[in-house]
Amino acid sequence: MAEVSPYEEALDALSSLITKRSRADKSNKGDRFDLLFDYIKILDLEEAISQMKVIHVAGTKGKGSTCTFTESILRNCGFQTGLFTSPHLIDVRERFRLNGVEICEEKYLAYFWWCYDRLKENSSEDVPMPTYFRFLALLAFKIFAAEQVDVAILEVGLGGKFDATNVVQSPVVCGITSLGYDHMEILGYTLGAIAGEKAGIYKHGVPAFTVTQPDEAMHVLEEKASKLDVPLQVAPPLDASLLNGQKLGLVGEHQYLNAGLAIALSSTWLQRTGHLEVSYHQQTGPLPEQFIKGLTTANLQGRAQIVPDRNINTERPGDLVFYLDGAHSPESMEICARWFSLAIKEDSQQKTLGFQSPDSSGSSHELGQMHGDIGSRKNPAQILLFNCMSVRDPQLLLPRLMKTCASQGVYFKKAIFVPNVSVYHKVGSHAAPAESQVDLSWQFALQKVWENLMQGDKEIRSALRSSFWSVDENATFDSLAGEAKNTDAGSQDKKDDTETSAKSCENSAVFSSLPLAIKWLRDSVQQNQSTVRTQVLVTGSLHLVGDVLRLVKK
Repeated sequence: MAEVSPYEEALDALSSLITKRSRADKSNKGDRFDLLFDYIKILDLEEAISQMKVIHVAGTKGKGSTCTFTESILRNCGFQTGLFTSPHLIDVRERFRLNGVEICEEKYLAYFWWCYDRLKENSSEDVPMPTYFRFLALLAFKIFAAEQVDVAILEVGLGGKFDATNVVQSPVVCGITSLGYDHMEILGYTLGAIAGEKAGIYKHGVPAFTVTQPDEAMHVLEEKASKLDVPLQVAPPLDASLLNGQKLGLVGEHQYLNAGLAIALSSTWLQRTGHLEVSYHQQTGPLPEQFIKGLTTANLQGRAQIVPDRNINTERPGDLVFYLDGAHSPESMEICARWFSLAIKEDSQQKTLGFQSPDSSGSSHELGQMHGDIGSRKNPAQILLFNCMSVRDPQLLLPRLMKTCASQGVYFKKAIFVPNVSVYHKVGSHAAPAESQVDLSWQFALQKVWENLMQGDKEIRSALRSSFWSVDENATFDSLAGEAKNTDAGSQDKKDDTETSAKSCENSAVFSSLPLAIKWLRDSVQQNQSTVRTQVLVTGSLHLVGDVLRLVKK
């Protein structure tokens, strides 16, 4: 057996704190929230947290983007920044960024064991070890305190009121991004109930900003703000003309909403901490240069990210390209579909194709140039690679995705459904389950939704019939998809079901693992490289996006 590295040892210890595979357990509903204050005492972080100059951000959509823009603005204003976000895509250290860069392994290990050992030594029946996310939040506080950051930007993990980040009693400013229906089994089944949970981050007298919200949500946000004397303002979307002809670092029209909120949060932080020399209010004049640089250089993995697969031996790296977006709500699925449709149209219209290097985590317009007349020579084929958590409703997600793409003239030749590599009871690249342990019943349910959608839409079927899919590609698909048939540990019926679904569904396939699906894509592209350029949209789950990035960037 290979020797476990010190880093993997720490990941195993972290994995021991994951108590449930699902996020939808009672601990998310405030189960003994007061324990967090015991943990803070054990770690001697009370004073450090009370003095930390925090920007706290909750919301359904756009939290990560808003936090990323805010961090980038303040870093470019000359401040030492700490950014805590979730989830991570490839490595848990991504959650802890110091001055825009994920914490190095050496520092991570030192802080990790400092916190873990003290909590372990002081744990008891009354004060058990913290759960996974709570530990990560505590670790973030320790890192930011020890590194003496000027500003700590904290993204809420889930909800707000009972989130581990909400131990902060006096943030400098709070933000609430766009609200929608997500994690309803925990946060409530109405927009009002969800807004109430998110508004749980409000603190008495501390200014808060939000974006334009549905009336039901806005009413609750205003009501909660009034009770706590919170001056609540709606931040307007960024006017693109203020960027002096440059583009936002994160792609998509919705990012102007997040950028506007980030500007309000950054300006208020600067004002309330006495740094008026670079403050900016109400978009009354030109943006400060530091703000423009922050907004245009911000980057976030897994959101509107384009990565060519350089691990295949084809004449050009543009033969297999992954378009990655961690959309997992109906609204974000529509935004993702519009972005993908526009991105592949821009690709086909350009004589030179721009692609990110596999090491880039920026947005799709921060691209290196790669000369390629392949746009005029090769037919593009779009493939969907999809998974989502079983608490989400594919009947809401998949139709929104497919119909938005179809309205832009984009039709998927195949949809591939796979389980995630990363699992909820284990952290780290060595944490993948054996294929024989994988239950594919959820992937078959997703496939059924897709096939029903395809059968029900004559226009899409007609468009697909008129486009191409070579005999070689179908043969390759059948032979490789068939490899999935023996990997399910279920009944003989399930094995038969696996074989049938993997081989005979006209528009889709279930693979028992992501590596198998990637292998099929690569083999298919290599066999058809003279005629086909394959564009793969990866969406539905940030975990899936992270798994793909891990495989493609190796």
